[in-house]
Amino acid sequence: MKTLRKVDMFEELHRKMNSFWNNDRTLSETDPEFIKLFSDFAYDEVVNEPGANHPELDDKTRSLAILAVLVGCQGVEAFEMMLPVAYEAGLTSVAIKEMVYQATAYCGFGKTLPFLKKLNDFLGAANVHLPLKAQGTTTPETRAEAGEAKQIEIFGEGMRGFAQSGPEETRHINKWLADNCFGDYYTRDGLNTREREMITLCFLAAQGGCEPQLTSHARANMAVGNEKAFLIAVVSQCMPYIGYPRTLNAIRCINDAAQG
Repeated sequence: MKTLRKVDMFEELHRKMNSFWNNDRTLSETDPEFIKLFSDFAYDEVVNEPGANHPELDDKTRSLAILAVLVGCQGVEAFEMMLPVAYEAGLTSVAIKEMVYQATAYCGFGKTLPFLKKLNDFLGAANVHLPLKAQGTTTPETRAEAGEAKQIEIFGEGMRGFAQSGPEETRHINKWLADNCFGDYYTRDGLNTREREMITLCFLAAQGGCEPQLTSHARANMAVGNEKAFLIAVVSQCMPYIGYPRTLNAIRCINDAAQG
């Protein structure tokens, strides 16, 4: 599959967005000024801002981050509009589906189901055979141990024994974090650990109200190789989709994580 240059990619997104809006005569007729304002800002000024870019933030990674925040903020129509552009930018069917799967651990099944349906509709229209190749690497017998190993890899030795720690009445949550959140999702193929930590940060930033977890995962991102400047660029590129308040909150959490 070909990979579009950054300018081509967002020109294509701009074109698709205009087509998306033009199909709704109400928007195209009543809000032409808004369409131009948003398009020029999101697909020109933001994309080309040096402070909102990073050498490791290529079009594929940028697309993955944008799709992740759209799940986090429940932007179903914008997600649908972004899918073909992300696909053309080189993001694979497996990678997109893995992102939606993992969102279940952070956003909940009720919020991810509409996105899974939209993605399946898109893949079906693109003649992609479903189901995709299985990406799981654990079994019911190994998921807890594998999940703890992944927690230790990301957060450090302090996570050893975490599943059995804490007050007895809430210890089951710690167990679920190890065997389900990390054992069932983070151990899967299709996305690497750095990509999985980046999309987790995107889910949390887009939802809002998750600042303690956002700070923790900003720190985890840095631990697995996603440096502060990269995280700020990711959040900056996602700002048009989640707004200024959640963007500024996310940057504050990233700064707090970087300070220790």
